[in-house]
Amino acid sequence: MIMPYQSEKTAEKKLLFLKTYGCQMNVYDSERMAHLLQGCNYQLTSDVKRADLIILNTCSIREKPEHKIYSILGRLKGLKDKKPDLILGVGGCVAQQEEEKLFEKAPWLDLVFGTHGINKLPQLLKAVEEKKAKVCETTMCEGGYLDEGVFASCAQGISSFVSIIRGCNNFCSFCVVPHVRGRERSRPEKEILKEVEHLAQRGVKEVVLLGQNVNSYGNDFAGGGGFPHLLALINEVQGIERIRFITSHPKDLSDDLIRCFKDLDKVCEHIHLPVQSGSTKILKLMNRGYTREEYLEKVDRLRKVCPEIGITSDVIVGFPQETQEDFEDTLDLMAKVEFDDLFSFHYSDRPMTRATDFEGKISSEVKRERLKILQEIQEGYSLTKNRVMADKVEEVLVEGVSKKDSHCMTGKTRSHKTVNFVGKDSLRGKILSVKIKDAHLHSLSGELI
Repeated sequence: MIMPYQSEKTAEKKLLFLKTYGCQMNVYDSERMAHLLQGCNYQLTSDVKRADLIILNTCSIREKPEHKIYSILGRLKGLKDKKPDLILGVGGCVAQQEEEKLFEKAPWLDLVFGTHGINKLPQLLKAVEEKKAKVCETTMCEGGYLDEGVFASCAQGISSFVSIIRGCNNFCSFCVVPHVRGRERSRPEKEILKEVEHLAQRGVKEVVLLGQNVNSYGNDFAGGGGFPHLLALINEVQGIERIRFITSHPKDLSDDLIRCFKDLDKVCEHIHLPVQSGSTKILKLMNRGYTREEYLEKVDRLRKVCPEIGITSDVIVGFPQETQEDFEDTLDLMAKVEFDDLFSFHYSDRPMTRATDFEGKISSEVKRERLKILQEIQEGYSLTKNRVMADKVEEVLVEGVSKKDSHCMTGKTRSHKTVNFVGKDSLRGKILSVKIKDAHLHSLSGELI
């Protein structure tokens, strides 16, 4: 267990402003940071101007979020000038990737720590405070699971993330994850179950299991039970009503895992299964490890076992060497699958990835046009999928008050669709029957029955 430090400076409560960018794993990592820094007498604040410590937990999966970090750091310089004792830190994937370059571009920074440095955060902060020195820690650790004995215990909601595996072994040609998060390392089952049980005791009803590829869970254990076995164990935890997981790599979607959607009552009928492209040629260039036909076969098996399953996905348009025919293959795959929702982006070069050196780059204009076409088509599928649910009665786990209407509560169906309905805050955490009355592009409206 990582022990917090205590010093004269931590005798009084200090304020931490923690901003998270990127994926769900980053959200979970930020929760761990907040928990660790509680032991250093830091409490969270939403007011950046009051903060004694500012940490930006960053994402570098695409070019735009990385550029955004430097823009934000530029704006924070004025605050740092006014408050010389303010500690400014950058963590996460940009920190892992940029390292000392961050100090060069933003010399007012005090602390840079990578994806493997979170559990060292109290000691790193101590060095900054006591030595008045700039600190950089981006060492990639070898062996063992990084966070043994440390987990995010600051959960306040009904649903909570739980990390089960870190890193990735796939080395897709467009992706920085193996370079900034390292190779796959599964978390011991006992540690995961301990955290899930702890969350259940705090009133959490739903856990979302996280990993760059949850389907690979346990492959690095000798004689391990694998991901379906872990799901079966969590399915038995008292107090937990629903289990979700992200993200699943299609090439590792096994028949045993597919059967979990039928055999385990707490596993929700939803899967995020990133396809990235509908062209087998492009999938090969991406090093995805499956063909379009194999992806479609797995979707077919999922729907045969669980006809009501909601399927969401990721797509990259404008990958190097993508022809109009390749793009149309993607649109054709979308028509065959009819995803419930789709997260789509145009390709951008990322440092350290093989695709950066590929020939046949697509112009920005073509990428923008293809992305626009794809997103407009997907909006049609999403709206149609939602309209099919009209007049149906759905089990909704109530998460809290709707952000759009303070008179409404909001929650999720088992297939991961957002439902808003009139109700009181006392319903939070309950699973209720809601009749769907109206469908919108990104949500449903209903009424309690």
